[in-house]
Amino acid sequence: MKLTERFSVNPARISGRKNLAALLKDDHLATLHGRKKVQHILAYYKFPLVILCILLYFIGYHLYGRLTHKDVLLYTALVNVTAGETLTEKLEGDFLDYLEADTSSCKLELYTGLYLTDDELSTWHEYTYASRMKILAAIEGQLMDIVLMNKEAFDAFSQNGYLYDLDSFLSANDPDLHEAMKHNLAGNIVILEDNADDLVLDPSLPYRAVTQEHFYGLDLSGTKLIRQAGFTDTVYLEVIANTPRTETVVEYIRWFTDTPGRVPCRLDTIISQSPQERFG
Repeated sequence: MKLTERFSVNPARISGRKNLAALLKDDHLATLHGRKKVQHILAYYKFPLVILCILLYFIGYHLYGRLTHKDVLLYTALVNVTAGETLTEKLEGDFLDYLEADTSSCKLELYTGLYLTDDELSTWHEYTYASRMKILAAIEGQLMDIVLMNKEAFDAFSQNGYLYDLDSFLSANDPDLHEAMKHNLAGNIVILEDNADDLVLDPSLPYRAVTQEHFYGLDLSGTKLIRQAGFTDTVYLEVIANTPRTETVVEYIRWFTDTPGRVPCRLDTIISQSPQERFG
């Protein structure tokens, strides 16, 4: 009697094992239970289970991305500029409030920790190469629109031809804003051609370059945000030459300089653009 009770099995459990075995097409699985069943499954079905887990991960990741996706209205960056927590929060959030944007579906991207310097004694020098690669990739992908920087970075961006001439840019896109900002425009040079390659072969040659001067920067020293942040050096605002988000750029400059005259309908125009139109 005791022997019979010891080996008695619930019919429902037998049926469940048979169904699982049928699903996996493994008749031997129906005869196993407990730890042996788990060991059998891991031994013979490890690869399909790994594939299933990977598929579930990608499906979950894709669904999460779709549910949490936000349109980037503007890509901004700080180069050779270290912003405190308060200024960073203002740069990331206050502009969206100014636009009355829905922050559940829109955001502003702010790149920080970017440094460019030729001074080997500078604490920033070790970050220069990685920063340059990030900057070039962002510009190439049209994922950088506005940059705030110091004079050294301003010189580097100007000489390499990365920037819009703000005198022409503002006069073409917003004449009123151009009139308000023209006294704060900062000039710099772009190198059209030089003999840098020849100098590599013969360092004794004098350096020669053909340059042009344009108003590539906007001096932000008199703006409320920069004054409150307490910067001792001049901070410049520049617009990357290949930005596809010119309307948002104009609104950002208007917001940053606290210049009245925002056009409310512009945000609707930006949001209604397709991803191809927005990101090039």
